[in-house]
Amino acid sequence: MDGLRRKQPGVFALYTRLYNFLEDRRDWGLFNCCYRYCLLKMESVCENTTVDVFKQNKPVDNEAISFYGVFDGHGGKDAAHFVRDNLPRVIVEDADFPLELEKVVRRSFVQTDSQFAETCSHHRAQSSGTTALTAMIFGRSLLVANAGDCRAVLSRGGTAIEMSMDHRPCSLNEKLRVESLGGFVDDGYLNGLLGVTRALGDWHLEGMKEVGNLGGPLSAEPELKMVTLTKDDEFLIIGSDGIWDVFSNQNAVDFARKRLQEHNDVKSCCKEIVEEAIKRGATDNLTAVLVSFHLEAPQIRVNQPGRVARSISADGLNSLRILLGNQ
Repeated sequence: MDGLRRKQPGVFALYTRLYNFLEDRRDWGLFNCCYRYCLLKMESVCENTTVDVFKQNKPVDNEAISFYGVFDGHGGKDAAHFVRDNLPRVIVEDADFPLELEKVVRRSFVQTDSQFAETCSHHRAQSSGTTALTAMIFGRSLLVANAGDCRAVLSRGGTAIEMSMDHRPCSLNEKLRVESLGGFVDDGYLNGLLGVTRALGDWHLEGMKEVGNLGGPLSAEPELKMVTLTKDDEFLIIGSDGIWDVFSNQNAVDFARKRLQEHNDVKSCCKEIVEEAIKRGATDNLTAVLVSFHLEAPQIRVNQPGRVARSISADGLNSLRILLGNQ
């Protein structure tokens, strides 16, 4: 992510890590779902940024819950590591989990942020922050929670479905929220410092967080979106902001579909997304997560022939009558 305004530009190819491939088969009644995912991360040599990824399967009441997270840090690695290690635990230990999942996730983001603040009070060196995007699949429900500028996009029959909104100072809604809480936007940066308006951490930045009971201009509260997965849902792409700097939502879905149709390998597809982002000039850390909901590759869409117009003008109707009358 852009993070602190004074962040140095990164140089890619420090290292690449390819995470293990997983298949999780389950029967959803309407259709059989095979679950495949891959995580790929490429970081720059900048020491003040980090991107952490997390994947966990946990059975709850005989129903598997899958949890994915991307945490894009700035100003250091401590916040991203802390959220990665603690947010999933806070969620599953909540008394209302999983019956009130949306309420639990929203509350857990804020609670984890407060816990990190306590850690920072004892360790002043931990002056960092992180965006956080999580995706949870429970039964046929997909819940995405986002605080920051990572993004999740669902492919539904080849159409890109936006599952999160970017929290940047250029967003009108975010700008109004920030200003209502005493903050300001200067040259596209929150209080002249941050390239995002929602994040966990950054407690060392004066005036960013608490303002009475309303919170501060930099919020840890996520925006949530829940959908019911159907047989038309093919895969989910989660990426750090560096991916979306060079891919539109639909472009990313089209790119991934084409690659999966060629080889049906989520590992290779993830790697190709990151490599393509680099070719397109991405200048940030890159993390891509691909979750495929089926064993089979996405079907190739057949272009439908053009339809005959449903209505006809008065002149056209009159011409048709004359033509038929002459036959």
